[in-house]
Amino acid sequence: MPDMPSIEKSYSWIRLTASIALSALGCVGMWSLIVALPALQADFNAPRAEATLPYTLAIIGFMIGGIIVGRLADRFGILPPLTGGTILMSLGYVLTAFAPNLSVFATISGVTIGLGGAASFAPLVADASLWFDRHRGLAISLATAGGSLAGMIWPPIVQHAIAAHGWRQTHIGIGLFCLATMLPLCLVLRRRPVFHKVAHQAASCGNTMQAIGLSPGVTQGLLALAGMCCCVAMSMPQVHLVAYCGDLGYGSARGAEMLAVMLGFGVASRLIFGWVLNLIGGLPTLLLGSAMQAMALALYLPFNGLVSLYVVSAIFGLAQGGIVPSYAVIIRELFPAREAGFRVSLAISVTLAGMALGAWMAGAIYDWTGSYASALVNGIAWNIVNMAITAWLLQRQRRCAVGAFAAA
Repeated sequence: MPDMPSIEKSYSWIRLTASIALSALGCVGMWSLIVALPALQADFNAPRAEATLPYTLAIIGFMIGGIIVGRLADRFGILPPLTGGTILMSLGYVLTAFAPNLSVFATISGVTIGLGGAASFAPLVADASLWFDRHRGLAISLATAGGSLAGMIWPPIVQHAIAAHGWRQTHIGIGLFCLATMLPLCLVLRRRPVFHKVAHQAASCGNTMQAIGLSPGVTQGLLALAGMCCCVAMSMPQVHLVAYCGDLGYGSARGAEMLAVMLGFGVASRLIFGWVLNLIGGLPTLLLGSAMQAMALALYLPFNGLVSLYVVSAIFGLAQGGIVPSYAVIIRELFPAREAGFRVSLAISVTLAGMALGAWMAGAIYDWTGSYASALVNGIAWNIVNMAITAWLLQRQRRCAVGAFAAA
């Protein structure tokens, strides 16, 4: 077979940079609703579990919207659905500022902030994977870093704005700012990927039966279940850290700072795990990241001092950075490139379902027990299920590889 020309060009890196910036802006909904949780709970006089409902519905919107946008991107390119999603999300932030009660606020958040913001996450990761071959693992990992970068940048800004102007004015400001900054950035992504024929064919030959011994549907389903389990665990500190710090008497501002530290170290972790993904592949990296997350999550149980919580949050950020990009790499290793938009978006979007479920479960367990200790144990248990599924899939992949080598 003749040497295939690389699909990586200088434009690939320019496009990736724009994608990261768009994710950092468009994923604001994953973090602003967390920071606003105490203010919403007080304003609407709601228990903790009900106050997490806007976040839960927004994440469900992210999940559904990501799958829809991924399918549309496969057919029409990323630009049209990304532009539409940006407008919808920005409009949603303005509308939530006029919500008269928590139910209306939560509904608007799910239908607009969730569905609209979805275009800025999983579909952009899938799109980035189509422009790289030599550094695909690193590119995918960096593309997912936009969400963590949003978590590093937005919480302190939102916390300060809410304290100074209230959550309603803050939401109007977020909507207008995102509209003004994201629409021009979208234009950088107007090109559609064009591959040389031989490279396209080689990138489109994914066969799950040969690679892992399972049908495409079963493989995708198991990855979806694994993704949901790991993110139920991941959501507990990410969603409830601000409220937890308030309960401990440290204040919401300290919690927002810890969340920013966690996500900042998560961005650094993306760089490290991007290298690891290129070195050992998707499934081994997923198992490694999941094991590290379980250990980091357990550290929240014995440590609740102010300094120790900053340290544990940093460790948690470093530990979980390789999990989400691993799913995108696994999909690209096992499935055809022509299905990347839908399948990568589906795999990553289902992890958001785990975030939504985990956020609600942690709040419900807190309301029931009066502390977060049981919620942490619950998260660790879900994490162990993820590790079991990943280890089983990895075993099958290695068995198939040995069989293929023996047959050759």
